[in-house]
Amino acid sequence: MKTKVLAALAATMAVGATCAFAANPFVDVPSDSWAYKSVVELADAGIIQGVDGQYFQGNRNITRYEAAEMVAKAMAHMDKASVEQRALINKLADEYADELNNLGVRVSALENRVGNVKLTGDARIRYRYQSEGDKIKGTDQVVNEKQTNDNSWDYRIRVRANAQVNDRTKVTYGVSTNNISFADNSTASNSDDNNISTDLANVDYNFGGNNWDLMVGRYEYIMGGPRAYGFFYGDTFDGAQLKYQNDKFAATAGYGKFKEGPIGGYWTVDDANYASAKTAYGELEGFFGGGRMAGSAVGVYYNNIMPKAELLGNDIALDNIDVWGAYASVNFGKWNALANYETYRDAIVNDNGSKDNADVWVGKLTYGAANFATPKSWDAWVEYLNADQFDIDGTFLGSTNGWRNDSLTSNVKSWGVGVDYTFAKNAQFQVMQSFATSAKDGNADPGEETRAQFVFVF
Repeated sequence: MKTKVLAALAATMAVGATCAFAANPFVDVPSDSWAYKSVVELADAGIIQGVDGQYFQGNRNITRYEAAEMVAKAMAHMDKASVEQRALINKLADEYADELNNLGVRVSALENRVGNVKLTGDARIRYRYQSEGDKIKGTDQVVNEKQTNDNSWDYRIRVRANAQVNDRTKVTYGVSTNNISFADNSTASNSDDNNISTDLANVDYNFGGNNWDLMVGRYEYIMGGPRAYGFFYGDTFDGAQLKYQNDKFAATAGYGKFKEGPIGGYWTVDDANYASAKTAYGELEGFFGGGRMAGSAVGVYYNNIMPKAELLGNDIALDNIDVWGAYASVNFGKWNALANYETYRDAIVNDNGSKDNADVWVGKLTYGAANFATPKSWDAWVEYLNADQFDIDGTFLGSTNGWRNDSLTSNVKSWGVGVDYTFAKNAQFQVMQSFATSAKDGNADPGEETRAQFVFVF
């Protein structure tokens, strides 16, 4: 790449330093050169180092990776730049973002561009089909009625606005449609689904040398954190979260309310009674073999879910549900192995009024990595799920970050396979299939699920 990148950086003068009296660090840049002042200023600011610390080699082409490194260093001085200079640096940052990602380098300044508002989002077109389940012995009743092609297709669109207020504070606002069916009668039957809702609205503040992070507002909470399987989570969660993290360790604590999703599906109570169920949670994670961003990790977590008191119209106080979990995510070469365990205490009410625990075991083995920024990248995976019955109806306690439908998340043993393929930049095709699925208790097995979807990010 030509040295025009250097010229652009010099033109911004984003370093904000007057380096007229700085020593020339390069023996091959004479003081009478037209580029002398700009080169010295960039070197004094640490944006360029030259070759072997002595030579600038102004006629040498540079790689995109070298340019990306210089852009990242320029961003560190963003607070000293004018509006026009920030715009140019931001443009260069967008140009070389893929190189930074491909190098496995996460430059915090890339996401902390002061005075910048960036719109992102995604669109998903999904096909889901679940075959007819086995018949209950001695009857014609099946677990799942066969779906038709009409109600197997749906789509969802999400848009996010990320505003960097200053070098420590970021504001995020997001809107999303629900899953809208392509069925012929979707306008009438899915009138509620067509509504656009606010699913993100939070303020994120970094302090303590960027090791501490405080987030307040509406955010997506995944039990166990982003590295865990995410068997349980809240679709829309209002709360506050405090997190400390470094390259070896992370500790998280939070409190809030689940605002949507079937959090109240258990005990056959109407969802409205539990739409604001509260929870306090904590997570401890350790990172190794590559650090927090790219290495392996282990974690433990706890949730105390506090439902409302109404039960079938009676003023009966319900016991809190304690959820304990642990996960391990280990990388070896191009492979990743994930194991996740969760136990839900007092999740089931028996006929005699006693209560039991419900346990979940998940194992997943993945080869490769499908990266939205890298066309033709792909991965393939196989997983196993063993989940107890979560309530007297056999339905799942809440929402899930997994891909299975409701009847494949409770009282079930199930295998699954899938492939993710990036067929163009920011465009990915994903396909998933369950197999060897059986009910743990009872006579009827749920049908197998097929899922395929196109996901586009922007």
